[in-house]
Amino acid sequence: MSIISEYSYYAWVKFWTPSFWLPPHITWSDFKDTEDVVYPKFQEICYPVAYSIIVVLVRLFIERCIFLPWGLRRGLKQTKKTVVKNVLLEEAYKQGGLDLTHSKITGLAKQLDWRVRQVEQWLRHRKQQNKPSALVKLMESGWRFTYYSFAVGYGLWALWDKPWFWNIDECWTDYPHQTVTWDIKLYYVFQLSCYWSMLFSQFVDVQRKDFLEMFIHHLTTILLIIFSYSCNLIRGGSLVLIVHDFADVFMEAAKMFKYIKWQRSCDTCFALFFIVWTITRLMIFPGYLIKNFWLTAPNFMPMFPAYNALKYLVVVLFLLHIMWTYFILKILKRAVLSGKTERDSRSSSSEASATEDTSDQTASSVRLRKK
Repeated sequence: MSIISEYSYYAWVKFWTPSFWLPPHITWSDFKDTEDVVYPKFQEICYPVAYSIIVVLVRLFIERCIFLPWGLRRGLKQTKKTVVKNVLLEEAYKQGGLDLTHSKITGLAKQLDWRVRQVEQWLRHRKQQNKPSALVKLMESGWRFTYYSFAVGYGLWALWDKPWFWNIDECWTDYPHQTVTWDIKLYYVFQLSCYWSMLFSQFVDVQRKDFLEMFIHHLTTILLIIFSYSCNLIRGGSLVLIVHDFADVFMEAAKMFKYIKWQRSCDTCFALFFIVWTITRLMIFPGYLIKNFWLTAPNFMPMFPAYNALKYLVVVLFLLHIMWTYFILKILKRAVLSGKTERDSRSSSSEASATEDTSDQTASSVRLRKK
């Protein structure tokens, strides 16, 4: 046991070697608080794993006490239409679902003495049983809308009077001896707690076609938050966080309006989402933040391995944005050609058409009609 303990201690010390996490000639002993500077503590960034449980409880309260009653008042149902149990059709569904050939369906109809249309209808209704109801999706989108709205509101409040919010070069002034104020520390802890909860809940929420991409996105964001907090690169990290939250507010609003069939509001929010997405994630993020992180920061401070890792993590996020934008543009193209927007590229797998040959973008569906 002592050998294992000694090995664990050695590995822990090796992991936190200053040569990786800090600029040259800086050690962890330099991160002791003074009268002028309050440094981040690593243990503070560990608490959000436990705080994520509180986030889950808050989510359940918001979903059950706010958006569930609202959805019911808008006519959404808690239960879906059940299908008549049929052993033969159940076995056929498990084997092929809606991909059964016409001859197979005809054969089933003859065995059951049903019409072909009845068999096809049974199969469609059976597939619906595996899909979450519109009410469930409304509750999920309502929670995310609440989270992103609060994150944007608090983030703007916390960053408004910070010099680096208006001049990004201030992110590197006097680094690493930069104080961390309580409001920014709370912003970091809140965001990390929510991202941990989203990472965990992804396995029980409505399954998305882009499950892997979203998992990579959440994991990359968590690593960015932990790395930047440990290295006291919080100023740049806070800008990355605030930039990424704006567009999702409009996306979740569009999805909620879609589920309750407020089509005009849905269309408006989706249009706002696309505009804000383009500005924040395709213009400000790469042209302002990533450019500064890669080209300007080296003029203010020496580079070190942890910072280089952070630079590549933000590029991973940007590549995900490009991929999702591609799918959004495909949806818009179909909308122009067909005269209606069929669904948002952030579509759940449960809403994908059986004949749809493209994968959707991120976290849920929004079907839009062009007015």
